[in-house]
Amino acid sequence: MKFGLFGGAARGADQSGDSQSYRSFVDYVVGAEELGFDSLFLVEHHFTGAGQLSASMTLLSYLAGLTTSMRLGTGVTVLPWHNPVLMAEQAATVDVVSDGRLDFGIGRGYRPNEFHGFMVDPATAPARFNEAIELILKSWTTRERWSHDGEYWHYRDILVEPQPVQQPHPPIWVAAQSEASVRQAAARGQSLMLDQFSDTRTIGQRIAWYRDEQTRRGVASRPHQIAVTRGLLLVDDEAKRTGEIERRLKAIAMLAATARVPGEESEAPVVGSQMLDSSRDATEASTVIGTPEACVARLKELEAVGVDYVLFNDPWGGIERLRFFAKEVMGAFAAQPAEDRAIA
Repeated sequence: MKFGLFGGAARGADQSGDSQSYRSFVDYVVGAEELGFDSLFLVEHHFTGAGQLSASMTLLSYLAGLTTSMRLGTGVTVLPWHNPVLMAEQAATVDVVSDGRLDFGIGRGYRPNEFHGFMVDPATAPARFNEAIELILKSWTTRERWSHDGEYWHYRDILVEPQPVQQPHPPIWVAAQSEASVRQAAARGQSLMLDQFSDTRTIGQRIAWYRDEQTRRGVASRPHQIAVTRGLLLVDDEAKRTGEIERRLKAIAMLAATARVPGEESEAPVVGSQMLDSSRDATEASTVIGTPEACVARLKELEAVGVDYVLFNDPWGGIERLRFFAKEVMGAFAAQPAEDRAIA
């Protein structure tokens, strides 16, 4: 089983400011690589008022110069908001400066406030997404000039540079939840990123859809092509468990609030009221929580449904919690050789 990080810089409760939060996050990532964490997937969020990371490619470029082995990913880049050719150039640049360590995670977006802010109709997101990924892949794999007249994007006589280091292109990771989306990712040979709020049974069902579609299509299955995001609430004393749960519940409530359109009651589907209504039980079921022994047991449950790659979201634990995890939990899971990674 491999372990990585998921999230990004964000202002802490002390409101210390963006500059300090970014510096702290960079130190956290560099320290995580030294501890043996395999990857980092950065979120992309906008207009929250909470200092969440908005320019993930820029930060990944900076981190590329401070790390040597850690995979650097987006979790995810929301394609409907971006000019796909400009995004192809930016992502390829990260792949170049990191010497081929980019994992390109993509999604359609889910937060109403972000579509509202960019003045993009959410109903157009699927079509925008499909056109954008087609153009990004064409940008990375075409060596001569080309033109495009699509529904949303138009280009004339362009030659996109730079070319990525990884050939034919960096691995594509897709955030998906519905059966149709999961099966589509499998059919396209794309890696799958699963959310941090679903319980183990639901995660297992989605993995089964993915593997079944691979079998039906004759697509080869590979290790570490499905990543599951989990909250990490590792404690040295079970008595601290309740306090950690309360902090996470408050974080989920904040996330849901920042996803709403100002002045409206719109909800983001991933973290809407259905998540908050189930509160403590749902949070415990979707989190790696407790003492080292309890965390190993929870990870073994995930392993039993086919999980071999976990990305931890731990916004307040800091490097000390990662160090504790590396010492007390990581050793229970055999590391796999880096050669197992393959391009999707």
